[in-house]
Amino acid sequence: MVELAPHEPPAVEVVRAQGRSPFFIICDHASKRIPDALGELGLPEHEVDRHIGWDIGAAAVAHQLSQAFDATLVLQGYSRLVIDCNRHPHVESSIPKISEATTVPGNADLSADAAAQRMEKIFTPYHSMISALLDERKTARQRSILVAVHSFTPVYHDVARPWQIGIQYNRDPGLSHCMISELSRDETLCVGDNQPYSVSDETDYSIPVHTERRGLPHVLIELRHDLIEEEAGQVFWAQRLIESLPAALASFDARDAGIA
Repeated sequence: MVELAPHEPPAVEVVRAQGRSPFFIICDHASKRIPDALGELGLPEHEVDRHIGWDIGAAAVAHQLSQAFDATLVLQGYSRLVIDCNRHPHVESSIPKISEATTVPGNADLSADAAAQRMEKIFTPYHSMISALLDERKTARQRSILVAVHSFTPVYHDVARPWQIGIQYNRDPGLSHCMISELSRDETLCVGDNQPYSVSDETDYSIPVHTERRGLPHVLIELRHDLIEEEAGQVFWAQRLIESLPAALASFDARDAGIA
């Protein structure tokens, strides 16, 4: 069972709750921390440090975007190995028994009660906070453009991935297509169009629930994590996004207004 001890961080962190920007940033896999009560899930530290534990570099980039835009940022506080905050709790990958090729001993033979407690303590507070903040902004007539920041591995199952950045979408590709167009102005970039992943109800939670159901413009950004492991790369890619996100939004708004 999982209980967060008094000295442990909360399941969700909010930065700039009153941010004035229309951009509203989330980071579903910000942390690799595992609650003390779960004893590292039976894994050695070097496994939790890998991509299976968190989105390497994503939180650092998200913090820089938040600062540059004066944008609200919501980050989850615990590893996706405990419970994945970007999966519906009822899908098998929500609490993975195997992640990539790594068996997670602490997730084997998990009872329904234990799984429900992880949802209650970690998953629900994160998504409840996102919902509450979006509701507040709607009441205040503040526009919300959701930006989800993730990272991906340069190699997956021995196959190299050529993209430096990927833009993912599902039912509403509008802002994503504008972002892809904006990034593709740089011919040195290999931009993934729904690569290396695409958004679906089975593989994602945040975009279907917080944006598609609300009708909010959104974009899910995947950065290749070997490019943002170190501070210099985080600064470089944050600056690219600081330049490209407003330009993509301006293009999106122009298309929506029928003037582009």
